[in-house]
Amino acid sequence: MDTAFFVDWITRVAASVEANKVRLTELDAAIGDGDHGTNLDRGFASVIRVLDTAAPRTPGTVLSLTGTTLISKVGGAAGPLYGSAFRRAGNALSDAPDVDLAGLSGALDAALAAIRKLGAARDGDKTMVDALAPAVAALSDAAASDTPLLKALDATVAAAESGALATIPMQASKGRASYLGPRSIGHQDPGAASTVLILRALRDTARAAAASGDE
Repeated sequence: MDTAFFVDWITRVAASVEANKVRLTELDAAIGDGDHGTNLDRGFASVIRVLDTAAPRTPGTVLSLTGTTLISKVGGAAGPLYGSAFRRAGNALSDAPDVDLAGLSGALDAALAAIRKLGAARDGDKTMVDALAPAVAALSDAAASDTPLLKALDATVAAAESGALATIPMQASKGRASYLGPRSIGHQDPGAASTVLILRALRDTARAAAASGDE
């Protein structure tokens, strides 16, 4: 997975966020500020402009620029959380020109660690961690067993989707949603939902690359 692959991934994320911004905002309106979709859409649109101008030379630089831009452009909790995650993932990749499955796994593990540290969130707190943590675990298991990339990413996405759905019956313990107490039960966490979109875009990028013979 080279620099072009990572640029395609982030481009797909931006397109998916734009297509799903109303849904993300509706999810957030139920238990938060009601701006998750619009904020992320604005942030990733800015990311695409930065990537077009900067012409990054490594996968790590793509992710680092993504993170830095999100921090500066996205309000609320999502900007710092996703921004820190992408920056930490970029740092984990360093200046490698190509990334294998083990490298990708390590980058996403670093992203999860950044979110845990900044948000002080644990599994079961009804946050994006509930989607990302099982996804990272699935990818780590796949990398350890030399699973083919597409199969590994299918498992990653499936774990994220299950984790996001599992937030519906949870009572929120972090963020604005926690103020609602029991009333937060019955709603999917918007951060978990957007995490699924990001990982689906990664899987779809790999599928497209395989179909074109680039991977």
